[in-house]
Amino acid sequence: MDKTLQKYIRIFGKLRIDRAHGSAPHKPLLLISILQLVQNHIITNPKIYITPELVALFRENWSTLVTTKNDCNFALPFYHLKGDFWILVPKPGFENILMHSTGMRSFSSLNAAIDFAVISDDLFGLMNEINTNLALINTLLDIYFPETKSRFKNPEYENQYSLDFFEKKIFNENPEEYKNQIKNLLQEKNDEEIFIRGSVFKREIPKIYNNTCCISGMRIDSIINVSMIDACHIIPFSESYDDTVTNGIALCPNLHRAFDRGLISVNENYKVIVSSSFRENQSNYSIIKLEGKSILLPKSTAYFPSLENFRWHRTNRFK
Repeated sequence: MDKTLQKYIRIFGKLRIDRAHGSAPHKPLLLISILQLVQNHIITNPKIYITPELVALFRENWSTLVTTKNDCNFALPFYHLKGDFWILVPKPGFENILMHSTGMRSFSSLNAAIDFAVISDDLFGLMNEINTNLALINTLLDIYFPETKSRFKNPEYENQYSLDFFEKKIFNENPEEYKNQIKNLLQEKNDEEIFIRGSVFKREIPKIYNNTCCISGMRIDSIINVSMIDACHIIPFSESYDDTVTNGIALCPNLHRAFDRGLISVNENYKVIVSSSFRENQSNYSIIKLEGKSILLPKSTAYFPSLENFRWHRTNRFK
């Protein structure tokens, strides 16, 4: 057996875990989820970001493998997997967070403070080879989940598999039902699911507009992972708790900002209206030139932005 593989089999077999409520499954479960996403080319470099795919798969694996009374908490293993093979990189201004010995239990706090984690190159190399990847998964299953490992699905993870449930809600849910679900999640402090839902909204709204700003028509295809089109809530999420597709439009960043600040809105005929409460220099990019322009709409009428939501925006945001 390869010495590097032997090294990580030993490390994975002796993870420091809390045993207050039985062997805490958080760390091995996070590693299994990362191994699956690497194997299927969803994670493609040693920087491990907090993505909806990773959080959703962690939760899915939890429901499949865990029988102890521990709480499903993504923040615990992501923060506590410190060591030679797992280095946390904080966001600017949060550098001191790594000095907190008590760690971090809140998902929202983790997501606000941590940019990504870096896996060591030798471990990431093992994760990229199918045989060593499976050997590491089987090690984790054998040691930490011997009673439930037979339930584990073959780690052939199709992109978006764990997100299908949330996509259906965003595309098909009644907004009032969706709002009530979010309120329940907030009461339960289920920040992980709220994060997944919001991330799916941000990803899917630009897609149904063909990654095109619905007002300016700007569309940029890039060979690198750079997005120039935002998903914009018509009624802000903080007030509507609504991530359903009819509460979203796709805008370029400058018009997203103008819309949020009430400098522009959309009328009953899906045409742009421009506020008279501000002044701007005349140029090819003047907002006033957008007055009366029809916005681009999705191909499916079921995904058209809600005129009722635009009415709310004109009443409560437009100046």
